Amino acid sequence: MENIGALAVLLAFCISVFAVFAAVLGKYARRPFLAVSAQRAVYAACALLTLASGVLVSLLMTGDFRLAYVASHTDKAMSAVYKFTAWWGGQEGSLLLWSWLLSVYSAIVVWTNRRKFREMMPIVIGVMMTVLAFFVGMITFVASPFQVLMAGRGIIDVGDGNGLSPLLQWWTMAIHPPFLYLGYVGFTVPFAFAMASLITHQPGEAWIHTTRRWAIVTWLFQSTGILLGMGWAYTVLGWGGYWGWDPVENASLMPWITATAFLHSVMMQEKKGMMKVWNMVLVSATFLLSILGTTLTRTGLVSSVHAFAQSPVKPYFTTFLISATALTVLAIIRNLPYLKSEVKLESVVSRESSFLFNNLILLASCFAVLWGTLFPVVMEALTGEKETIDAPYYNRVNVPIALFLLFLTGVGPLIAWRKSSLNSLRRAFLFPSVAGVLTFSVLFAAGVRDFAADVSFGLCAFVLTTILSEFWKGSRAIQAKEHVALPRAAFELTWRNTRRYGGYLVHMGIVLMFIGFTGSAFNLHETRNLGLGESLRFGRYELKLLSVNDGETGNYQFSHATLRVLENGHEIDQIEPEVRFYKASQQQSSIIGIRRRLNEDLYVNFSGVTQDNRKATFQMYVFPLVSWIWIGYWVLLFGTLICLIPGKVRLQYARTEVIGFASTPATVQS
Repeated sequence: MENIGALAVLLAFCISVFAVFAAVLGKYARRPFLAVSAQRAVYAACALLTLASGVLVSLLMTGDFRLAYVASHTDKAMSAVYKFTAWWGGQEGSLLLWSWLLSVYSAIVVWTNRRKFREMMPIVIGVMMTVLAFFVGMITFVASPFQVLMAGRGIIDVGDGNGLSPLLQWWTMAIHPPFLYLGYVGFTVPFAFAMASLITHQPGEAWIHTTRRWAIVTWLFQSTGILLGMGWAYTVLGWGGYWGWDPVENASLMPWITATAFLHSVMMQEKKGMMKVWNMVLVSATFLLSILGTTLTRTGLVSSVHAFAQSPVKPYFTTFLISATALTVLAIIRNLPYLKSEVKLESVVSRESSFLFNNLILLASCFAVLWGTLFPVVMEALTGEKETIDAPYYNRVNVPIALFLLFLTGVGPLIAWRKSSLNSLRRAFLFPSVAGVLTFSVLFAAGVRDFAADVSFGLCAFVLTTILSEFWKGSRAIQAKEHVALPRAAFELTWRNTRRYGGYLVHMGIVLMFIGFTGSAFNLHETRNLGLGESLRFGRYELKLLSVNDGETGNYQFSHATLRVLENGHEIDQIEPEVRFYKASQQQSSIIGIRRRLNEDLYVNFSGVTQDNRKATFQMYVFPLVSWIWIGYWVLLFGTLICLIPGKVRLQYARTEVIGFASTPATVQS
């Protein structure tokens, strides 16, 4: 079967290359049959990569240990779900997943736009299939998951494998990488449309609507992937946190930041014909940062628990990233005359300017993260010595930036388009400002002396009041006019403008997450030893060790601890942390005991027993408000899905359609 998989990948590479040339020649040589054949080549590449992926999954599930990839990332004792997730557990398999997802995206794009954007679609196909050809080329010639184990001149079966890394044998890791890849890969689509519109000098903004929807979907996938990764780090790694400014964490965050900026500024191009250069730069930066993130993960440029080891793909990825960046910059510079804004900024005190400031701050944050991530790489290349950038750097730089962004989140809805008067600003800001100042004052008076935390909570109150007041005013207006119940009025309000009010819900989710992030200023931590039956005091809790039981399964040996949690002398819970030692990989991992509540989490990591086997060692944490991070994500998810639902009132765009290959495209008004 491995020969079928390898052949499918090789054919997919050849067809991807053909699709690039057929699409470009079909457009510029005016050969419609070539343009059509390029579309069909996209479907063929998708089918072939689906076949190759199915073959690899089948080999992983059946335990064909003749393959190097299967032997390296599975073993007989692993459960079926982790044998399946081994598909993306290694370098070669994850590249196949990347390629397969891009082929599926490409097929969907071609199918849904087969009768639209006929002037643009050949370029869209050319861009997407160029990226696909690169990744499939890596699988074909450099890092194939279908390579067999050889001894002398014969193929050998090693009988059992090394198993998947214990850190990956957790339910969130079964879905975290695919969601992250759906984000990384999906950002190729807006980039392809942006480049096609730039190269073909598209009149009108119809392509922006398609690009925006794709950007929202992929942004949601990226957000989900990041949050799942945070949850995995929190519950598996055992160091007592969810974000450590690890280089690979940063790599996933940077395209998310630029995509967020794009989703804000694209509204200016839709409504006002403004910020066209900004949008082109942002959508291009998002794609290039996705490729950078993939490069950092796969080339060994950075040290990370999330990254793959050093591999032969490094020079190819580096060359592709540099080439893509250079060509993108050249395309934007050469076509700058076609990106002139139709309207100029009229006032600094306007919603347009708030979007501009929002973008500037987001880009400043992205640059700070990018510099911190790449600085050690640059210094090692220049001096030969390893440098490190620790979490305090990121916190010092990004906390003020994050607070200012939070402020702008609340300011945007309060400022009018074009220009705001002093009286309108006074009326709009009154109640949100009172809520923010009151929250800050109450916390300070209550003895909370962390200034940044007090400011953050005050800004959260400011933004929440702004969002709720927007819903309240709109709902009350509909209620008074149509005489319906307030909940029905709120539903009607949201449905009439899903983009606006769905966006407000997304902002509300971000605010709730900020509440969780701010709680980290009050974390508690201790490391203590406990004997059986002994108790200790930790914060407001009393913990008593009831038992430590050892055992084993076919996959791992374990040591399981049970602790009773008491508060004011009354038992309120039991938590059961565990440490595991996996037989195949000879690696250890932890299962954390967590008592989750809205106000705080009690978090206990069982590190093992002391050398004399008389006491067990526990790392104990209290994390205030951390559950609001996960609650905020669900609100963000709900708001994003609402944004994707067509509202009652829809914007109309000038749509460009080309019938055949006339010299000038005909403009048809919707």
